[in-house]
Amino acid sequence: MDLINILPDNVANQIAAGEVVDRPAGAVKELLENAMDAGATQIDLVVKDAGRTLIQVIDNGSGMSDSDARLCFERHATSKIHQADDLFAIHTMGFRGEALASIAAIAQVELRTRQHDSELGSQVIIEGSHIVSQQPTACPAGTSLAVKNLFFNVPARRNFLKKDSVELGHIEEVFRRITLIHYDIGFTFTSNGKVLYDLKAGTLLQRIAGLYGNAYKERMYSVEEQTDIVKLRGFVSRPEYSRRTRGEQYLFVNGRFIKHPAFSTAVEKAYADLLPDHSYPSYFIGLQVDPSRIDVNIHPTKTEVKFVDEHALFAILRSAVKRALGQFSLATELSFDTPEEFNIAPAPKDYVPQQPRISYNPNYNPFRASGSQSHQRKIESFEDLEPLDKPAQIEKPQPVTAAGACLQVQNRYIVTTLSSGLALIDQQRAHERVLYDKLTQSSNQAITQSQTLLFPINCTFSAADAEMLGELLPDLKDYGFEIAPLNQTTFVVTATPTDLKEADLQPFFDQMLSDYKSATLQKFSNRTRNLCASLARQMAVKSGTVLSQEQMQQLVADLFACPMADTSPSGKKIITIVKPEELLK
Repeated sequence: MDLINILPDNVANQIAAGEVVDRPAGAVKELLENAMDAGATQIDLVVKDAGRTLIQVIDNGSGMSDSDARLCFERHATSKIHQADDLFAIHTMGFRGEALASIAAIAQVELRTRQHDSELGSQVIIEGSHIVSQQPTACPAGTSLAVKNLFFNVPARRNFLKKDSVELGHIEEVFRRITLIHYDIGFTFTSNGKVLYDLKAGTLLQRIAGLYGNAYKERMYSVEEQTDIVKLRGFVSRPEYSRRTRGEQYLFVNGRFIKHPAFSTAVEKAYADLLPDHSYPSYFIGLQVDPSRIDVNIHPTKTEVKFVDEHALFAILRSAVKRALGQFSLATELSFDTPEEFNIAPAPKDYVPQQPRISYNPNYNPFRASGSQSHQRKIESFEDLEPLDKPAQIEKPQPVTAAGACLQVQNRYIVTTLSSGLALIDQQRAHERVLYDKLTQSSNQAITQSQTLLFPINCTFSAADAEMLGELLPDLKDYGFEIAPLNQTTFVVTATPTDLKEADLQPFFDQMLSDYKSATLQKFSNRTRNLCASLARQMAVKSGTVLSQEQMQQLVADLFACPMADTSPSGKKIITIVKPEELLK
């Protein structure tokens, strides 16, 4: 009996959709890339309910003819390649010819498109790979493609989607990956009727500022290099603006976002000895490479790329970033302005300077032992010299005793005694645990320990971060912050918790929101605990901070009062016990 069957087209398309469109963000990526390949200079993205209800991309590109409007939904239908050799000369974003067929297999799709030299366009409506209708229509030049009710006929996959905030976060990340490198195209991003981003065509630095806030213009160093095998251009963050996550690290090759661990390592190695432990730079770097020297066809999402000249590119990238860090950090230290201390007023016309006088003790003898002058004698030879005073005895440090005297090691660890031996405590992780427990225990009641700032501080964010911060304002008020929106992207801070010692609030909130987003996407699902973990991480005393004896003792006491004193909120070990028998060795 024959067992092998040819799958129906709709089933084959659903299988292909699993590789290309695993969530709404996958559909967004494919539609945006198609719009760019059509030569659009303005692209608008509209989503509702994080893409579940609607994903719409509108562009002013070339548009399609009536026949192309229907043919584009067939599998392996593409205008990008015609023969196998074309795969090694890819200059477009999409080329497989599977995107629209895959999307149409799992959603209800409406396409409206018109070429610029045509009076009428074409409207195509498809549901689950079946063409419902195609008819002429009046529409603007370009293409509008609306994807409605994603996964309506694949309920199992729809049930695996995360909550809206998570799915919207993935869409934003796709939007950033595409818009960052295509800064010559204007983009808008609207979610549930609210404009999150309105990006004008401009320079790469302007695009970075448009996505992450104007403060980034002052945080970046320019990187540029050109060789026979690569043209490199982009920006890297100044070392003092490093982050504790790798969220803002973007590498592009020929206009396409890629993931390449070796190249990421090359950039981070350029920061050797410039960053604290567990801190990472931000970077936005584009590479232009001969398409025949790379292979982008090894993964359906095309984010993994193989390079023929990988070792050479690694060295060039590291060298270019290292040179930029050295060049610009030195330039910022050099100032050709005359220092104020050298702005000396000229002397009066009749001024006569006085000759300086020197006073000295003629009886001073550096080789004489301390005492009265009666002990002085004439020195006629080296044998007549009196012996120097013996150096003072250096007092030995007091040992750690059972009474709890604390010691600080490398300004990072606190050493104290327990009945089981010596305890080495990571001060930053310990403080994170103390603050986290304090914040979570106070989640249902307002914290009154806040400090009013002498001068209000304005903080500016990207549209997406500003919206997120706006949603968190009630929670932040409970934790001692007084923050109010000044406009769509700027907030004014008038009070902070007493535990917060940060002087610069902009980096504090930037990192807090970054940690909050990362935790939301990866690990934590509880909003309150997520926010508490982000705040604790930012407010904790950092490694390298010198602590007084009282501060160490208080931190140790607070830590051992916590139910989970051994583990930080992020799951890292806080305490290491050195037992007496280990000390004897």
